[in-house]
Amino acid sequence: MNKTAYDIILGPVITEKGTYMLGENKYVFKVPLNVNKIEIKKAVEKLFKVEVKKVRTMRIKGKIRKWRGKAVGKTPQWKKAIVKLKKGDTIEELGV
Repeated sequence: MNKTAYDIILGPVITEKGTYMLGENKYVFKVPLNVNKIEIKKAVEKLFKVEVKKVRTMRIKGKIRKWRGKAVGKTPQWKKAIVKLKKGDTIEELGV
């Protein structure tokens, strides 16, 4: 199955820490669990027309959800990618 760039980059992760990282020219994206750094790099370069310098990924574990003290479920785990761009490149589409 061929993955498109839209299948790889699910969306930006907008947090306080992520907004602070914009000053260092780093952007945070939510990606599927089964993609690698090379696929993420190519997808970001294709979608936003920028040059990616470095990609870091991490798996975020699902949290146990409780109701009245009992465990009733679990949130799904997901993968986060921190993408560092070449100096001078920015992603204006995110509007942050």
